[in-house]
Amino acid sequence: MRIAYWIVTGLMAAFLVISAVPDVIYHPGAIEIFQHLGYPVYLLPFIGVAKILGVLTVLIPGFTRLKEWAYAGLVFDLVGAFYSHLSVGDPASFWLPSVFALLLVAGSYFLYHAVFVKSVPA
Repeated sequence: MRIAYWIVTGLMAAFLVISAVPDVIYHPGAIEIFQHLGYPVYLLPFIGVAKILGVLTVLIPGFTRLKEWAYAGLVFDLVGAFYSHLSVGDPASFWLPSVFALLLVAGSYFLYHAVFVKSVPA
């Protein structure tokens, strides 16, 4: 179970950090997507930095309560991305990455509880 946790969490961390870097550096592709979704560009670095901080919190041992908040924040970000793409009528190729990332976050969260907290959340 511990190995499964680190595999899923490592994949989640890599996927989310790779998606956060373009936001932080104002990459033209990230700006284009944000404008397409109708969001102001000034939110890009905030979301990117928040995502990176959430991933770091999940990866660093300890901070049990803060880790719960980090997982929740990552879920809010990914559900928001999924909903935003659906709302503007984007095809599955646009919203499937957020669903994949959401599944990784959920897998990491449940494995975290199974391995380290010794209880699976309700």
